[in-house]
Amino acid sequence: MHIVTLAGSPKAFSKSSSLIGYLSQRLAADAIQIQHFSVQQLHLPALLTGDFQHPSVVALQAAVAQADGLIIATPVYKASFSGVLKTILDVLPQDALAHKTVLPVASGGSLAHLLALDYALKPVLSALKAQEILSGVFATDSQIQTHAEQAVLDADLRERLDQAAAQLVHALRCRRSYVSHSHAEVAYSA
Repeated sequence: MHIVTLAGSPKAFSKSSSLIGYLSQRLAADAIQIQHFSVQQLHLPALLTGDFQHPSVVALQAAVAQADGLIIATPVYKASFSGVLKTILDVLPQDALAHKTVLPVASGGSLAHLLALDYALKPVLSALKAQEILSGVFATDSQIQTHAEQAVLDADLRERLDQAAAQLVHALRCRRSYVSHSHAEVAYSA
């Protein structure tokens, strides 16, 4: 199985990207291939102008097309996901998330931003035709301590991320089993 991560922070190291780091380690233990994308890897002028032909945008689109699922991480600013993440999502085709399972994760200053995943990000993921959007994980800044580009997550947050990773793996395996079973039925009926 292949997962693409999209880091929606304008910073190379952030609290929201530390959530991707933790989940990536957890999923690597399940032999899942992970390919990371962040704004730092993509050509910013191409993102801002919607240059769908730029090699970095083409690479992102191809990776998403081949992925079984995605982990999308964002900081929450002013009760919504980051503008950086929106520019990344804007260069994906309209049906880029069809047949994909998506795990959204976010970090924010307080629990007051908890619903940003449900009310801001999930509608955009649905518009991109995400097959299944998992509940997601929201972390407050106090649950993530950072020191010299190292993050320490509190025990409750680690437990919720472990559960989310397990749900993602389960959803991907179910989807793969369903697709394999459907292809077998088509071959049998032919």
